[in-house]
Amino acid sequence: MPLTILDPITALIIVDLQTGLVGSAFTHPIDAVVAHACALIAAFRRHALPIALVNVDGVAPGRTERPRQAGQFPDGWTDFLPELGRRTGDIVVTKRTWGAFASTDLESQLRARGVTQVVIAGVATGTGVEATARQAYEASFNVTLAIDAMTDIRPNAHDYSIANVFPRLGETGSTQAIVDLLERTSRHELA
Repeated sequence: MPLTILDPITALIIVDLQTGLVGSAFTHPIDAVVAHACALIAAFRRHALPIALVNVDGVAPGRTERPRQAGQFPDGWTDFLPELGRRTGDIVVTKRTWGAFASTDLESQLRARGVTQVVIAGVATGTGVEATARQAYEASFNVTLAIDAMTDIRPNAHDYSIANVFPRLGETGSTQAIVDLLERTSRHELA
């Protein structure tokens, strides 16, 4: 579904753009994904809208077909990329599951700020981003996905999420389209 509207209090959620993951063999160049995420952050900061930075540290308990990593992650693995420009007022959430809402206080932090819509970007499209979008949708947030501000190590997962899952959860658009809509929405509210 193409972009139509942004609610007056829309939050930006950046998923897993952290030092331990950026060296992965992503389908799309990570530099472009980070640049788009930074453009979204700058636009949301200009309009004093909430920004949530989410990192992943570990995994959820339970059996999976993938073996668990033993031991600790290397120092700095969970650090947010410096380009994101983390600030004191940002919402910071550390997750141990795919989605940013499960077993965290992200929903309560967003609700406390009056947020009714979220824009989501980050990695990986078919896991962290998609799970966060699904959970946001299930928590009754309006969902928008910045499709050029995300990537995955699995091309098929990335393409499937964008073509088949995201249109059922909310609206999708480019970073520029979201920034433009944010600018138009803000000008309209000031008029």
